[in-house]
Amino acid sequence: MIRTLLAATALLALAPPAIAQTYAIQAGHLIVDAAKPARGPSTLIVEKGRIVRVEDGATAPAGATVVDMRGKTVLPGLIDVHVHLTMNAGEPWYQGLTTKYSEAYATTVGLRNALITARAGFTTVRDLGGGTDASLAMRDAVAEGGFPGPRILVSGPALSIIGGHGDMTAGMAPELRNAIDHEGAQFWVCTGAAECAKAVRKLAAAGVDAIKFHATGGVLDAGAMGLEQHFTDAEMKAICDTAHEMHRKCAAHAHGARGIEAAVRAGVDSIEHGTFADDVDVQLMKAKGTYFSATLMAFSGLNLYLGKGIFSPNAEFKARQTLDQWGKALGRAYKAGVKIALGTDAAVYPHGRNGEEIGLMVSKAGITPRDALIAATKGGADLLGLSAEIGTLDPGKSADLIAVDGDPLTDPAAVLHVGYVMVAGKPIPLQ
Repeated sequence: MIRTLLAATALLALAPPAIAQTYAIQAGHLIVDAAKPARGPSTLIVEKGRIVRVEDGATAPAGATVVDMRGKTVLPGLIDVHVHLTMNAGEPWYQGLTTKYSEAYATTVGLRNALITARAGFTTVRDLGGGTDASLAMRDAVAEGGFPGPRILVSGPALSIIGGHGDMTAGMAPELRNAIDHEGAQFWVCTGAAECAKAVRKLAAAGVDAIKFHATGGVLDAGAMGLEQHFTDAEMKAICDTAHEMHRKCAAHAHGARGIEAAVRAGVDSIEHGTFADDVDVQLMKAKGTYFSATLMAFSGLNLYLGKGIFSPNAEFKARQTLDQWGKALGRAYKAGVKIALGTDAAVYPHGRNGEEIGLMVSKAGITPRDALIAATKGGADLLGLSAEIGTLDPGKSADLIAVDGDPLTDPAAVLHVGYVMVAGKPIPLQ
């Protein structure tokens, strides 16, 4: 046996090294950085998954695989900082309680939706809410190359107060609620600063990339605890401080104005949704450098499914409270100079429509197409702490790129016509 292993080792030592594939991505127009003017005909040279240089015109080094996108615009891959890949839109609120909806099944759902999302031009996503095991398995399976998809960061379950948006027993019969509570599985449902800090540490120890908490009530749960502040100021500070101690960014689901204010004062890195953010919130976010991910596509999902028995009665009531606020808070934040990253809340609407968020940022909030594209590339990269790796197509960065018809710097609908996707130097199959 040892002799056989030694022989195999010798053969491996004599074998030629694997040759990393070189790509020449030829573009009709090239957006290296959404904040700068586009280049004309250009070629991106990609080696070992990274951009090594940008050349004028259509060129190709000897032996390179040529990707002819001369009729398209090549730009940085899009980034969605708020998705739920292990869930699907349009399923009745109670369906997750049925037999097949295990963590293992959720992983398969996530892998399928990861590919759908990548095909839509999104090369990096942050999954802000799913089962811990399913989220981590999905992330790692894609990262290891076994399944095609975007770069994925995950938070696992979001912290919640008892009866709040992340308490899965909210709205259940007392017997079911008591049985789940007795089992103690929902460690993320916490009370008090110490208990909430412990929950953050548990998630960090499990290997999540970010921490999310529900600063306020939520729309689509079956509970009836409103959309204003849920965690106390002290609990929010403990969550944010502990997340940062664990070297994780912290995101706050927040709808009501005072809950948003409390989360920002606690030191959160991003406000998710921010539906009723007022001038006080906006000015505080600007002063603190807090990012805003407005998830305007979630409103599209609400409009798609309201009145069809998909949502619980309480969720329907809360959803109708929010609809007349569509884009208003984001418009205020944009005018005030708040930092913006694109997030969509995918799974409230069907996966794969993420790119429509850019058009909504323009039409609902008055953001220019260029600034919306910056939010979808550089904004997301900065929020996620990945600006050295993604967000632009500068040499040295990961080859995360897409090709689209038209000019996304002037027409937000251009990103809906994706003809090519590459993640970390690997082409994504589009069919």
